[in-house]
Amino acid sequence: MTSGLFDLSGKIAVVTGASRGLGQKIAEGLATAGAEVICSSSREGGCQQTVNNIIDAGGVAHSYAADLANELSVKEFAQTVLSHHQHVDILVNVGGTIFRAPAVDFPYSEWQNVMRVNVDASFLLAQQFAPSMIAKGQGKIINIASMLSYTGGITVPAYTASKHAIAGLTKALANEWAVNNIQVNAIAPGYFRTDNTQALQDDPSRNAEIEKRIPAGQWGEPEQLQGAAVFLASQASDYVNGHILAVDGGWLAR
Repeated sequence: MTSGLFDLSGKIAVVTGASRGLGQKIAEGLATAGAEVICSSSREGGCQQTVNNIIDAGGVAHSYAADLANELSVKEFAQTVLSHHQHVDILVNVGGTIFRAPAVDFPYSEWQNVMRVNVDASFLLAQQFAPSMIAKGQGKIINIASMLSYTGGITVPAYTASKHAIAGLTKALANEWAVNNIQVNAIAPGYFRTDNTQALQDDPSRNAEIEKRIPAGQWGEPEQLQGAAVFLASQASDYVNGHILAVDGGWLAR
């Protein structure tokens, strides 16, 4: 009976940033739980490997392109999905970007780009898919927060601001849509091995500092987010709303 709580059979899930890293593994995890997964990335065909992985494992998946930095592209993506699938049960906003520079030298154009991709797109997609969830009387929206939703970081002012914003947006949407049986939550990954953290992994000093801070003693691997994603996408989390779930190897507890 308990396993049925995590069954996503018959559900349609949208996962942005699904071409690699965290997004790819989250998409594969949702598919393993039974969901039909719509994978998106910034370029046409960018999610084909993810789709192939899901299909090879016996699942159902599709690939779409969406430029998360472009409002029109984001809205067109959402409308294309709805025209093909009528509704969406699960939205996972994984797609994001980062730019590193000291605050005094940080280009404003990069600040704007990070905000558009990390915050604006998450809000726009939630706004576009929520009406079909409201009409159906159920839905799950999962945003990707960060350890930098809690701290300030170093030389990443835009990313830090965007991830604080994601935490606030998650709570704000949860407050509005809980009455419609839509649960809006976020996952705050700790330090995971992805392209976004490659610069930190390659810096011997910073890498050692990070590993020393993590009680688990090591970086997370992207597939270790699958359980949290399936939980927040399933009926097992029907009374969890506005929550930021840290998956961090104990980093926040140190």
